[in-house]
Formats: sequence, structure tokens, C-alpha cells
Amino acid sequence: MSIKVKFNNAGIAPNKIRKVCDLIRKRKASEALRILRFCEKKEIAISLTKLINSGLEIASGSNRYDIDNLIIGTVFVNEGPTLKRIQPRAQGRAFRIRKRTSHITIELREE
Repeated sequence: MSIKVKFNNAGIAPNKIRKVCDLIRKRKASEALRILRFCEKKEIAISLTKLINSGLEIASGSNRYDIDNLIIGTVFVNEGPTLKRIQPRAQGRAFRIRKRTSHITIELREE
């Protein structure tokens, strides 16, 4: 049995989130929260912390899981829709800015 929590359309590029996700993969939930607390990428760490806490709340409400033995099973980040914007440049040109979004999925499972 596992618990899946998702965060769709996060306003951060997927390649940035994947670097932080690699730090917490295959770790206990309590240890992952400790790692995220001192992570330098604060906005990403806060988003992942909220996701893990949401999964822990689901686990505590169902009474089927031992919260102390939950580990981060799989963490993956998929690319979401890209917002396209225009940046005016010299001599009437326009450069495209791609604001990337991502879908984050975390699976908590018992050890």
C-alpha cells in the first residue's frame, strides 16, 4: 500500500525541482523533512515539505500506516504546460520567454 500526493502546475521549472527531489528519494519521511528544512532552494523545499506533510496527514487519518516507518518511495517531476510570453528587444524584435511549470508526484510507502 502506498499514498500518492500530487502538486500540479507548480510554477517552477522541472529541472530545478528534480535536483532537490534527488536529495530526498528513498529516505524516511522524517529525514526528508529535515533535509528540506536546510535546503538552499527554499521555494522548492517548501512545496515538497507541504506535499510530504499532506501525505503524512492522509496516513495518520487512515490508521493503516505506521507514520514512523513511511519512506519516500518514488518522486518524479513531469513537465507541465508552458506559458509563453514575449520580451521586446532592440529594433522591433521580440524574443519568446518560456515560463515552465511542472507536475510533482510523491509516493509514500511503508518500509
